Amino acid sequence: MASFEFFAPCPRGLEEALAAELAELGRLAPISVGKQVPGGVHFAGPWAAGMAANLHSRIASRILLRVAQQGYRTEQDIYEFALRQRWEDWFGYQQTLRVDVTGIKAPVRSLEFVTLRVKDAVCDRLREKTGARPNIDTMQPDVRVFAFLTATDATLYLDTSGEPLFKRGWRLDKGAAPLRENLAAGILRLAGWRTDTAADMVLYDPMCGSGTFLAEAAQIALGVPAGTGRRFGFEKLKGYDITAWQALKVQADEAQRDARVRGVPDSIFGSDISGDMLVKSRANLERAGVGDIGLKQVDARDMSPPVDRPGIIVANPPYGERIEVRGRRAPRDADDGYSPDVQGNRGGFQRNQPDGVDAEFFRAFGDALKQRFTGWSAFLLTADMSLPGQMRLRESRRTPLYNGALECRLFRFDLIAGSVRKRGGDGEGKADGGRDAAE
Repeated sequence: MASFEFFAPCPRGLEEALAAELAELGRLAPISVGKQVPGGVHFAGPWAAGMAANLHSRIASRILLRVAQQGYRTEQDIYEFALRQRWEDWFGYQQTLRVDVTGIKAPVRSLEFVTLRVKDAVCDRLREKTGARPNIDTMQPDVRVFAFLTATDATLYLDTSGEPLFKRGWRLDKGAAPLRENLAAGILRLAGWRTDTAADMVLYDPMCGSGTFLAEAAQIALGVPAGTGRRFGFEKLKGYDITAWQALKVQADEAQRDARVRGVPDSIFGSDISGDMLVKSRANLERAGVGDIGLKQVDARDMSPPVDRPGIIVANPPYGERIEVRGRRAPRDADDGYSPDVQGNRGGFQRNQPDGVDAEFFRAFGDALKQRFTGWSAFLLTADMSLPGQMRLRESRRTPLYNGALECRLFRFDLIAGSVRKRGGDGEGKADGGRDAAE
């Protein structure tokens, strides 16, 4: 049985969680989990390992199959290296192609130029071996080739995923600042929510937006594979193990049928202040096959525990413009002092300084947590590093994470009696080092 080396990219900060998830997939296929590196995890195994990771991983962004690695000095070295690879064994000229190149401290004139050279090498190889060149399609290609450059080495990969794995196939309606599904799944894992633990836990998202946390949590609890509703790039490659793939699909279909019989657990709850967002959330949950989750229209500042036993709160809190739109008590004349994130996405804007809208909302939200959720743990993802100070709570842990290119923190708050910080003379808590002691 042939063995391949794979690389699974993931949101930065979730490498350890992804490695644990891949190890668990050993029940489905022989998987040898390798080194964790910033932004991903290496693993090895037969075709079934890569296919199982595509179908089941909730945290990986893609699954890349390593074709070859070699040292280089110039762009011509990279061209000749790519030209020597047997691309004709993987795909033909009839399939459309896209090439992407990334690098760290690569001594080249530009990554764009290297991208052109790798593309030329792949096309030249196929023309030499098959008599024709493939067409280039940067939007919806049949085949994606990736190259990664370090200061000394070039590595060539074939993408086995196609569309990024966080595109589960169910989310059509998104909120103003959508949370990627694989980041949501990773946060749930960091919060302890897994298939083998969910039955004994309670989960509540009081700012559920388009329902990402809820859909992921419900599918995890039910054991539904993440990729049951989509296709994968390896299905367009030559030589993948069709027999192993059919067996994996049968197992996934059985898991989905079993989930429909058992139904969504009654320990998952969501709410949002926006009725429009709840409509979108319900539609997304229905498409994800977990439409039985109960949702309520509630201001997060007025929230109360949905059950009489402690659980976990997970949320991607709104801030800035999202608070103004969704917070009914928020003033409407706040200064619009935003700076866009690197993707130019207004829904993902990060406020330079918290204003009165932010401060009022988070102070009231923090009070709700302290007064009504004793015994709970709250996991809040935000790009605002001053969030604990605004909420007047001391976090028990902060984990650096990235939502796309936007740097965030996952703050964990263990809500016990007396978790309010002592206030300084100016009435403001400290957001980073030099914290005041908790009462």
